[in-house]
Amino acid sequence: MNPFFIEQMAMYSAYHRDARNRATHFIGIPSIVFALFIPLSWVSLGQAGGIAITGATLLWVATGLFYLWLDRAIGLGMVIVAAFLLWAGQWVAGLGSTIGWSVFAIAFVGGWVFQLVGHVFEGRRPALADNLLQALIGPMFLVAETVFAAGMKHELHEAVEARWKHYSVGAVQARAAGAN
Repeated sequence: MNPFFIEQMAMYSAYHRDARNRATHFIGIPSIVFALFIPLSWVSLGQAGGIAITGATLLWVATGLFYLWLDRAIGLGMVIVAAFLLWAGQWVAGLGSTIGWSVFAIAFVGGWVFQLVGHVFEGRRPALADNLLQALIGPMFLVAETVFAAGMKHELHEAVEARWKHYSVGAVQARAAGAN
């Protein structure tokens, strides 16, 4: 198990304990990722082996490698989910800029609204407000939660659950008070 992944998952988990918050993220995060792939599909970076390389494909490859480094099995799941979102984003981008930007705006803003409503339920600001890397962990967290719910990766789930309280509101406040 990757200790860095456990730590990042534990931090993300501490900010997402409320089931309603988690549920909103299952809508919000994929919406945002899908939205980002739309304009990035218009950024041409050339060709490789007859395949068009765009900003969207570069993002998919770079994040895919990161996710596979964090955890091979969950990372592979994330790569597959992201491939579907990439394909959908490219398809919308192919419909033209008016439709593309409209769908981008609806999915991106709507995704963030879902996320922020979830954090109202949680009573805590988003994890990425304290650690920007959490923006990349969020999608992987959803895949991991699905894997955990399916009864797989028990050891990883237990490690995350044993560690998340380190990032609870009280623990963070206590560490901040001790630093002053």
